[in-house]
Amino acid sequence: MNNLTDIIKGIHPGKFIERELKKKNLTQRALAEETGIPFQTINAIIAGRRNLTTEQALKIDQILGYEEGFFAILQTHYDIKQYKEKELASIYTEAPHIRKSLFWDADFNKINWAKYKNAVIKRVFERGSKDEIEEITRYYNLSTK
Repeated sequence: MNNLTDIIKGIHPGKFIERELKKKNLTQRALAEETGIPFQTINAIIAGRRNLTTEQALKIDQILGYEEGFFAILQTHYDIKQYKEKELASIYTEAPHIRKSLFWDADFNKINWAKYKNAVIKRVFERGSKDEIEEITRYYNLSTK
């Protein structure tokens, strides 16, 4: 089970539950009835709008045939990933002074500049002007040696 956890950690457990329900040909309603968890709660978990509680995770473990604590561990890994992304986002709170058109394929105002640091540097160094390269070098405090 640890190997599976390593592969899927960081995804919301609802996505994995949804996949398992499809594989076992079960509906969300059937899972709700078997676990005693309200259907609306199951639906919100699968949609990623709600996190699993430990109690819910243990009930779903049992019904879907997973080792006790599997879904609780998956939820914890997801929470850790969300926390780290939030922390990274707080490092660079303002965007660098570069053309938004360099990132035509993303919402410029929502880019997590810390999380995607390497991709941003690569894109600007490949497509940016001399001034934009200097700005990114300054912004990320890159060595010019």
